[in-house]
Amino acid sequence: MKGIVDPEGALGASLFGGAFTFPVMVAHRSALEHNIATLAAFTGAYGLVFAPHAKTTMSPELIRAQLEAGAWGMTVATPSQALTLREFGVARIVLANQVFDPAGLDALAAQLAEDPAFEFLCFVDSVAGVETLSRHAGARPFRVLAELGHEGGRGGSRTLAELLEVASAAQTAEGVQLAGVAGYEGSLGSTGEVRAYLYRLLEALEHLRVRDPILSVGGSQWFDVIGRELATCRARVMLRSGAYVSHDDGYYRERTPYTRMDGELRAALEIWAHVLSVPEPGLAVVGFGKRDAPFDEGLPIPRGAVADATVLKVSDQHTILRLAPGSPVKPGDLVSFGISHPCTAFDKWRVMPVVDEEYVVVDLINTFF
Repeated sequence: MKGIVDPEGALGASLFGGAFTFPVMVAHRSALEHNIATLAAFTGAYGLVFAPHAKTTMSPELIRAQLEAGAWGMTVATPSQALTLREFGVARIVLANQVFDPAGLDALAAQLAEDPAFEFLCFVDSVAGVETLSRHAGARPFRVLAELGHEGGRGGSRTLAELLEVASAAQTAEGVQLAGVAGYEGSLGSTGEVRAYLYRLLEALEHLRVRDPILSVGGSQWFDVIGRELATCRARVMLRSGAYVSHDDGYYRERTPYTRMDGELRAALEIWAHVLSVPEPGLAVVGFGKRDAPFDEGLPIPRGAVADATVLKVSDQHTILRLAPGSPVKPGDLVSFGISHPCTAFDKWRVMPVVDEEYVVVDLINTFF
């Protein structure tokens, strides 16, 4: 298995003691625990229903920790992710997406029929989506949130009139039950844009005749604005942030709401690899690449002995560094990097060691992508 030689001998041993091959990505226990507790406290303080996005980790260990810290349920992006979480024992799931997958819908309808305690929500932004859900509904209806988007965004009706048409279809379709409104603000660029979008969601909610409505929003960049603007609205406000659990040294470090308010999230992920070559002065080749670390929202961030280096390129199995003048880095050195964008980090590792401050392995994270 990638990264691990001796699973039975790993716990209680040093990361560098021989149970792991390199490269290896690790998670720092103290940072994970801090981040989970921080968002639990934030959502509790604002009275938000918290359904963190499981697509970030797809890890039963971390999902269990989030639920034990008070999360109401978990969010997913696909029917297959929802079914995987059911295998983990998750009882409340939000599928924050449009669903047209027949097999997935049939399986979820069967789950609803078999387990009266299972709570499931999904998004709709078209009459066609409502009709598809209706065709595949079973003994219990699919509860849906009508999604309102914004120009240049992802899914969601672009106008209030379009959303109300979808909502009306959901209220009359057999096997479908309208539960509220949903949106995604994470791709917006300023506090003003986010605030204006949230007001549009509130306006949409006011047009719906729904008992105990849900207003679901979510991302890891603007939850401070969500807390301030929506905490007193008439709906149950459901936050779906996911990247917070591990945070990062790049994309989210620059965009976290904790750049605007007191507190912090801590980068939990780190990748270790050997320097394979220093083929010319000032250039080093490190033994990890695109299969090992995210690169879609920023390149890995050098730490420790290479903190003053610059990542020039990440290829399939190699990372190329421009070393600082006079750097002592040489072939065989074991060096470390932070990551940018945790949502494409966990999927590269089936097993990830959790380490303490001394790099003793205290747990293993399993992932199921």
